Parts: sequence; structure tokens; C-alpha cells
Amino acid sequence: MPKTKALAAASSTKKIPAKKSPVKIPVTLPVKGPARQRAKPAVRSASAVSRRLRQIEDKRSAILGAALGLFSRFGLHGTSIDQVAARADVSKSNLLYYFANKEELYVNVLRDLLALWLEPLRGFSAEQDPGEAIGGYIRRKLVVSRDRPDASRLFCLEMIQGAPLLRDELDRELRTLVERKSEVIRSWIAAGKLAPVDPHHLIFTLWAVTQHYADFGVQVQALTGHTLEDPAFFEQTVENVQRIVLQGIAPR
Repeated sequence: MPKTKALAAASSTKKIPAKKSPVKIPVTLPVKGPARQRAKPAVRSASAVSRRLRQIEDKRSAILGAALGLFSRFGLHGTSIDQVAARADVSKSNLLYYFANKEELYVNVLRDLLALWLEPLRGFSAEQDPGEAIGGYIRRKLVVSRDRPDASRLFCLEMIQGAPLLRDELDRELRTLVERKSEVIRSWIAAGKLAPVDPHHLIFTLWAVTQHYADFGVQVQALTGHTLEDPAFFEQTVENVQRIVLQGIAPR
């Protein structure tokens, strides 16, 4: 075979690599209409968030309410987490999600009580008429004694035991508030609107007389045949306590 033919034959048997097709890159086109909306990550609406927060607060309030009822009757050591959970109609694990242990639950109950108990006192101001301010305070405190007697009894129990879990709260918030309101009472005295009485003893007297109807409610009922839940007896109590206190501190 001539050399030229041999070369031609060899070249004819050589494989020619196939051309590679261009790589196709998928292109994601924007989706229009409802499908596009479904593709977005779910975002909670403001109403859904508000509803969830309300559910959390309702659950927390139910636990605190159940704990208050048990703690006011049996104290801290006579009450178990299981009892509180059963009364609040929640699981024990759910209760412990909100409060780490029984002591934390107890302290939170006491803090809520302290806020409730002190709220009527916060309204005292030097610009007020002292008769109206103190008379209104007496009514509001008796309302608390009527509507939340278990709260007053638990607070009383904690004080009798030396306030082991509430001492810091008393030394800070309670002391600060009482000192501020004592200055208001002193300003009333200086203006000749009240008899010269010691503000601390006046506040102690107001606490004692109004909370008596809650802490010693059984005794009050045994002696009078009534409780503050009787509307007529409630109004009679308010009027008499107001008269006794206000006449005692009226300027001479």
C-alpha cells in the first residue's frame, strides 16, 4: 500500500470527539399570583401573636390563682406542685415551664399580692383633699379584702413567718412607697388639713382595720352574722371605718 493511502486509512479510523452540548442552567422565573404568596415563609400576623401572648398570660394567671388558693390555706410547705397543677388544670411539666420550682411560684404569688395591696396607696398626692384621699383608700382596701380575702391571708401568713421570701421586696419597694406617701401625709399636716399624727402609724392603722375583715372574716361573721360579700354590710363597714379614722385625724 502506498504511503499516502496508509495515512489516509489511519486518519479515517481515528475517533473524533463529539461536541459537548452547552450546560443548561435552570432559570427560576418569578411566580405570579397565589402560588407566589404560598412560596413566602409563613409570618405570624399581629393578631396571632397577640392571641398567643394572651393565652400565655391566661395560663400564667390560672397557675398563680390556683397557687394562691392553696398557699393561703396550707402555706408553702403544705402545698405541692402537683396540687397546684391539678387545681390549675395544667400538667406539672407545663407549670414548670412558667415557674422553675415551688419557691419561685410562691414568690411570684407574693409579688402580685404586694402590687395589689399597695396599688390603692399609690394614688395619694399632696394636691388631694386628705379626707377624700384617705376615705377613698379605705373603700378600695375593703374592696380588696372583700374580693381577695385569700390574698390578704397569705400576706399575713408570710409576715407572721418573718417574710423569709419577701424580705427584699419589703426593704425596697414597700419601704420606698411608704416613705413617699408619708411625705404626702406630712404635707397635709403642715397645711393644717390633718391632726399631727405620725404617718407610719396612720398607714399601719389603715392596713390593720381594713385587712381585719379578710384575715378574721370567720370571726366577723360569727359576731355579726355577715361578711363583706353582703352589700349592705359592706357599705356599713366602709362608712363606719371612714368615720372612725377621719374623725380621729381631723384637725383640732
